[in-house]
Amino acid sequence: MFRQHRQIEVKLRKATDAVLFGLTFWLAHYIRAIPELDPGGLIADFSAYTWTLVVVVPLGPIFLEFEGYYQRRVFASPASRLIQSLRAVFWVSLAVLIAAFLRKVEFARGLLFLFAPAMVGVLWVEEELISRWRRGRMAGGSARRRLILLCGGTDGLPVDSQALERSLGLKDLTSVAVVATLDIRKLTPEQLAEQLHLTSANAVVISPRQAPFSLIEQSIQVCELEGVDVWLMADFFQTRISQTTADELNGHPMLVFSTGPWASWQSIAKGLMDRAGSFLLLIAVFPLMFLTAIAIRFGSKGPIFFHQQRAGLNGHPFRMYKFRTMVTNAEQLKQELASLNEMSGPVFKITKDPRITPIGRFLRKWSIDELPQLWNVFLGDMSLVGPRPLPVDEVARFDDPAHRRRLSVKPGLTCLWQVSGRSNVKDFKEWVRLDLEYIDNWNLWLDVKILFRTVPAVFTGAGAR
Repeated sequence: MFRQHRQIEVKLRKATDAVLFGLTFWLAHYIRAIPELDPGGLIADFSAYTWTLVVVVPLGPIFLEFEGYYQRRVFASPASRLIQSLRAVFWVSLAVLIAAFLRKVEFARGLLFLFAPAMVGVLWVEEELISRWRRGRMAGGSARRRLILLCGGTDGLPVDSQALERSLGLKDLTSVAVVATLDIRKLTPEQLAEQLHLTSANAVVISPRQAPFSLIEQSIQVCELEGVDVWLMADFFQTRISQTTADELNGHPMLVFSTGPWASWQSIAKGLMDRAGSFLLLIAVFPLMFLTAIAIRFGSKGPIFFHQQRAGLNGHPFRMYKFRTMVTNAEQLKQELASLNEMSGPVFKITKDPRITPIGRFLRKWSIDELPQLWNVFLGDMSLVGPRPLPVDEVARFDDPAHRRRLSVKPGLTCLWQVSGRSNVKDFKEWVRLDLEYIDNWNLWLDVKILFRTVPAVFTGAGAR
């Protein structure tokens, strides 16, 4: 509720936090420059450190946003607030160190050890002051919105005011006061207008249920004339996992039911990370890829690269590239080895696949065969992190329609399945469960954690089978 007010508040908080990050860093420098604390004289005049503000001031709110600091509940637990602020300050401090390294300037690292706890403390004090201000306003009633609830109910049953307030979660909101609960099916436009006058309501919440749309439209028109806001609940259909958002299409208001991650600045950052990361990695591993290509060329007959149609975003096929690790007639031999399949469901996996060449076994052990997929990531067909892409024919054999939800995001080079002991996963349903767990809990920080967990999985030889 109060989405616009919340957005304005978040923008103000971000601007305030940006200023606080800059001031706290300057204050930490001022304190650290005291001779007793800086016997080596590393801390010079702050003019030599002004470049750090270009890093600290904008990145402070950005990393707080990364951690979900501005999206949490109004009265979140102190522990969650502390963890989010600690992580954000850590990333800001790391960014300063990286910037100092790239600029090749001498930097007193002790300054960060003073800045980090001070910044966490400043954020804590800021949050406590805001929380007390909110509680004071709500206790005085100045922040309360007066609501009228209009319910479609169920035919033959009376409107249960308390049950409705409980289902909407209004009992937990001290910022609203329900002044009336009415049955929209038994309410004339004149009666609704009279209730608006008597209660001085400034908002009407409509829970349609089984009410005809003509009555809903009629009620909205009354509120339009009275200048009263209307919130229409999108509970016409009982969804299980979809998240509902409001949007517009060519000027037409739309309700969007989405089961995948929402489009946000984090998804934009993920796209940038994919393109930049894949480009840099392609440059870094090019010598290894060149040597691998030579080894495959002289190791067995056949092409260097293997390409196959894989199911991408929403099942759209794309050509995925790998280094060839099997004999050239591997697809023909697959039918003969069908009885040896160790994975339940439509996926074909064998631990000691006889089609794999000696060089291919080495490449798979260290996941070198996957490196050409960095080109797929750079082209935008794949992501660095996401469910592994399956062949189009295997996707066509899905026996559970719910399995297709793993196609609601771009496929990736690595995923939860690969860093969760993939050699032990024999059931395709468990594989899908891990993919859906990733989709339902996705954020940029989760991608970073999976990427970090992928590194030891590769260097320990826990590669693909």
